[in-house]
Amino acid sequence: MSLHPTISHGAHEAFILPFQPTVSCGAHATFYFKLSSSSIYLMNQPTLTNIRFAPKGKGGKKNMVSEKRQPKHVCVIGAGPAGLVSARELRKEGHSVVVLEQKHDIGGQWLYDPIVEIEDALGRITPLKVHSSMYASLRLMSPREVMGFTDFPFFTKKGRDMRRFPGHREVYLYLRDFCQWFELRELIKFNTRVEYVGMVYNIEFGSDMKWVVRSKEEKCETVNEEIFDAVVVASGHYSQPTMPTIKGIDTWKRNQIHSHVYRVPEPFRNEVVVIVGGSFSGQDISLELVDVAKEVHLSVKSLELSEGLTKVITKYQNLHLHPQIDNLFEDGRVLFIDGSCVVADSIIYCTGYSYSFPFLDTKGIVVVDDGRVGPLYEHTFPPSLAPSLSFVGIPKKYCDKYGDHCDFPHLEDWRKVLCITALRNSIMNLETYRDQWDDHIDELLQETLESPHFTQLDPEAIPS
Repeated sequence: MSLHPTISHGAHEAFILPFQPTVSCGAHATFYFKLSSSSIYLMNQPTLTNIRFAPKGKGGKKNMVSEKRQPKHVCVIGAGPAGLVSARELRKEGHSVVVLEQKHDIGGQWLYDPIVEIEDALGRITPLKVHSSMYASLRLMSPREVMGFTDFPFFTKKGRDMRRFPGHREVYLYLRDFCQWFELRELIKFNTRVEYVGMVYNIEFGSDMKWVVRSKEEKCETVNEEIFDAVVVASGHYSQPTMPTIKGIDTWKRNQIHSHVYRVPEPFRNEVVVIVGGSFSGQDISLELVDVAKEVHLSVKSLELSEGLTKVITKYQNLHLHPQIDNLFEDGRVLFIDGSCVVADSIIYCTGYSYSFPFLDTKGIVVVDDGRVGPLYEHTFPPSLAPSLSFVGIPKKYCDKYGDHCDFPHLEDWRKVLCITALRNSIMNLETYRDQWDDHIDELLQETLESPHFTQLDPEAIPS
């Protein structure tokens, strides 16, 4: 699928140039960055010519469903970035789209909620209360230039957060603008929790399999049921906390929380705090707490840290690095595997999240096992259920030389081609998916067994 040759929205403009082999950042706020194998954006130029506005509203293009292809009735689960762009692309193709969102607004994880559940600080109660995992000070780790969708760049706006690495509020506002520009809100049913999604066969459907979706509105006991031709699962993967297995964790009497419910550092003032997990949130929260806590002890799997992080840690006298925890004792002691010990007031587990689709019944075809979802062709389609069931946003990381976050443009381009192509010609592509899955199953299984990051997105997998 070719990208729009020239785009613009608001008072800002951008256009596409032929691909150049180098990605560079000039000294005058001119940014070049790769979006696909054939194009890059040139942004923040003072003047541009031959600009064409990206059409506003309902997808920006006329229906692309031909007379030979009947529009499909599609349910999109989730109104975060993945759900919004899926809904936009599906409607652009002429399909009937219903988006089910269990929160009161769009944004997914970017919809910050300062109120969290204290009674379930470790995220063990099912079903979980719905809220974001964002903490108040969280900022983007990737620059805004690579976070915007291809035809709706993430430009700065006066009166808002204009930093190159803005806070979470600015990302939410960007998504709100995106939703408004393409008139997506009319597709969304808010405060609606999906209870069940399952396959259904009926003689009236002929040979086609359809999906029954049962949902319940907040503060309403009535369960709504609707039949769809296809379901897109875009519910995210930062809501179900993953907890480590540590001796004594269930009998440790003091404060324990998962970073899922961490919001601000003030409650930990003058405390001795142990942070479990050395990835992004663990590092971020540790550095935020050093200004208020008496001591911060960061427990990590490997003490071989990057040179930059090592320098940061040595700057603070109250920030200490430890290996993994061996045991927790009821009197507050935390024993590490190297024999060192501290008496802590609080433990914050920054140990990540698990994929969870409690509403989805595929009769065992799609399973979540050891942090992986499968079998999925291109991390999107279950081979035997394609294209009527798809998952958008499964990869957590994007592996390339620039960075390892899965940003909006890569996610959009990759999913757009797969989803739209599949819905255009389901029978042919169904066999294609099955054949390609069979051809590569041995290679994929070996990769699965060897890599803890199997759900990272390989740039070579992005269709050109």
